[in-house]
Amino acid sequence: MSKKVLLVNDIAGYGKVALSAMIPILSHMKYEVFNLPTALVSNTLDYGKFDILETTDYMKNTINVWNELGFEFDAISTGFIVSKTQTELIIDFCAKKAEKGTLIFVDPIMGDDGKLYNGIGDETVKLMQRLISVADYIVPNYTEASYLTGISYKEEGTTKEELYKMIDKLRKLGAKSIVVTSAILENKKHVVAGYDHKKNEYFTIPFEEIPIRFPGTGDIFSSVFIGKIMNNNDLVTSIEKAMSVVEKMILQNKDNVDRYKGIPLEIYMGVIEE
Repeated sequence: MSKKVLLVNDIAGYGKVALSAMIPILSHMKYEVFNLPTALVSNTLDYGKFDILETTDYMKNTINVWNELGFEFDAISTGFIVSKTQTELIIDFCAKKAEKGTLIFVDPIMGDDGKLYNGIGDETVKLMQRLISVADYIVPNYTEASYLTGISYKEEGTTKEELYKMIDKLRKLGAKSIVVTSAILENKKHVVAGYDHKKNEYFTIPFEEIPIRFPGTGDIFSSVFIGKIMNNNDLVTSIEKAMSVVEKMILQNKDNVDRYKGIPLEIYMGVIEE
């Protein structure tokens, strides 16, 4: 029987990001995929003009209905969360499910390039610290790891020791396995750094940055990563596979005229098996 994955994230009407990217990938990987939208977004934010409808009341009511119906999941993945109320709701929901053995994956979406996104402040950071405390796997980027730990972001590049110090602080907050993406070392080498709680091992994985931006590549990474972990691959293997899929999809779409709508990933699912 296929495993059940619940995705808690926003959904874009126009563009392959968040749920619009994650549902097709995890479905292709043979999981039974369910979703709890945190917001309906008109299009990817890259276009500069957009509308967002947050769904907090719907989420509350849906969770109540699901509890009454006794729905359970093998894994829950959380992404973009709109408000304090939503975050508290999701923390409570994930904590209860984790007690029953549900795997919790958290992508603490808050910022990038050393800055928090518009509308995100200290309160959100504190709430996200609570959410990662119930997580089995977290995938912050270097900026988010910096805010979660209070260790300053270094634009000129950081050191492996400093990254491991960040990872230790994230572990103290309660997260089990940690994957810090988009980190740059002082020698300008790009790395993913992390800690595998099953092996009690730290690691860094170097990669070549492709200087082309598509929205949704983080969601592609997360989906493949979750799918591989749930298929009993080890942490580093799962990360390397997810990185490889993202790289191939970017390279195959690098000449697209409108990159703002993300990668038309349904056409490129074959790279997941390569």
